[in-house]
Amino acid sequence: MRDTRESRLLLVLLIAIAFALITVDIRGGEDSPVDGARQAAATVFGPIENGVSGAVDPIGNAVSAVRESGDRHDRIAELERENAALKAELGSDDRNRSRLRQLDKMLKTAGQGQYGIKGAQVIAIGAAQGFSWTITIDVGADDGIKRDMTVLNGDGLVGRVTTVGPNTATVLLASDPDFTVGTRMEATDELGFASGQGDRPLRVELLNGKAEVEKGDRLVTFGSQADKPFVPGVPVGVVSRVDPSGGDLTRTLYVTPFVSFSKLDVVGVVVKAPEKDPRDTVLPEKPKPTPTPTVTVTVTPSAPADGQYQQEQ
Repeated sequence: MRDTRESRLLLVLLIAIAFALITVDIRGGEDSPVDGARQAAATVFGPIENGVSGAVDPIGNAVSAVRESGDRHDRIAELERENAALKAELGSDDRNRSRLRQLDKMLKTAGQGQYGIKGAQVIAIGAAQGFSWTITIDVGADDGIKRDMTVLNGDGLVGRVTTVGPNTATVLLASDPDFTVGTRMEATDELGFASGQGDRPLRVELLNGKAEVEKGDRLVTFGSQADKPFVPGVPVGVVSRVDPSGGDLTRTLYVTPFVSFSKLDVVGVVVKAPEKDPRDTVLPEKPKPTPTPTVTVTVTPSAPADGQYQQEQ
């Protein structure tokens, strides 16, 4: 429609009528004369509105979901934090249970050897650049720890105390190349000296070059004068290899230590030596070999067929 004088008058008239109807509808309330028309419009346009609403609702739901996802994300994050805390608590319990097992085993070893020990925990290891195998434990002079005391755990010989502070002490491990301890062979009582070789087996020189030694034989500490730095009877290790005897004055053995030096946690410092040499009594019981089952097969000869029997006749 073109913009003419008549069109502008018509637009003004329609606007005036619209305002008049709005005024009448507001004043009339429920008895409004346009109520019927409004209901008719609702009847016509209602389904269309529902359809549009149905089309729009999923988008609205998605928007609501996006708004609420922040709250759910916060809740998930909170649950994840709670789970992590629970796992850490469980891990702590596992660690404590492991320490209790180590402590029980060490107390059993100390009881068998009649060693008076002071329990300690490993809190540090020696610096790699120091070229030494040492650990630091959380007991020191204030706890009665002195230099040249034997250190053990539930498996056997760990090392000896070399430096003592008020509340800590340094232990030289039996695996250190500068470490040497007198040893005694189980049952045969052959004496020798074991030296550390880092992460390799201990090297043992037996004083008797003709000693009869086999793989699997075990050793304990021989003990030192006045029990310093070593008390007797502490398990050392198991023979893993024996050098052939070449008529030398000594015989060389290689011994796998009972102690795993890379897994040290709970240890004990021997503050009181046993009144009597325990000798081999602290060694664990040897595992019994598993018997190999034998199977007996009985073969019964089958009867010959009738044809074969007659032919033989």
